[in-house]
Amino acid sequence: MKTVGLTGGIGSGKSTVASMFKSLGVPTYNADTEAKVLMQNSEALQAGLKTLFGDKAFKNNVLNRTYISKKIFSDQSLLKQMNALVHPAVAAHYSLWLSEQTAPYIIKEVAILFEIGAQNEFDFILTVTAPKQTRIDRVVNRDTKSATEIEAIMANQWSENYKIKHSDFIIENIELLKTRKKVYAIHNKILKIIS
Repeated sequence: MKTVGLTGGIGSGKSTVASMFKSLGVPTYNADTEAKVLMQNSEALQAGLKTLFGDKAFKNNVLNRTYISKKIFSDQSLLKQMNALVHPAVAAHYSLWLSEQTAPYIIKEVAILFEIGAQNEFDFILTVTAPKQTRIDRVVNRDTKSATEIEAIMANQWSENYKIKHSDFIIENIELLKTRKKVYAIHNKILKIIS
């Protein structure tokens, strides 16, 4: 079974693209979503997060994502320490999930794929792009973040040019119909390559 790493900057539409592959029958794994589930449900991770961030890490036994986000985006050291707790737990969960799949290939959505040096773990890399302002507008409409906060997140992510240069497939996600056609073309190309 082949693996495709799906990445792109905040607001590029990675999850939209992943759901399009899913509708074609491709199993998809969202590392960010699973990380949030594990941070909420794993007692070992909860203990580690409380040690790292203090009791404010959880509010009424619910992960206080706003508090944690504010802490890590102003402190690279805290971000690294949090990743050292979360990434191994997600990696173990993903390995188990992967062992249960039977499709010709799978998609793993990883927002910071290049940033964590995970590009060599995949047979193919697919990067989703969109113009910067489009991405900011999408996130402002989707989340409770300001344009300034979104630009701070973008500053922590590697440039789109670097990602594009080191990817096997690129989707510029502006119009959904064009994006869907591109997903379909890439899907058929991957199937052809691996058959």
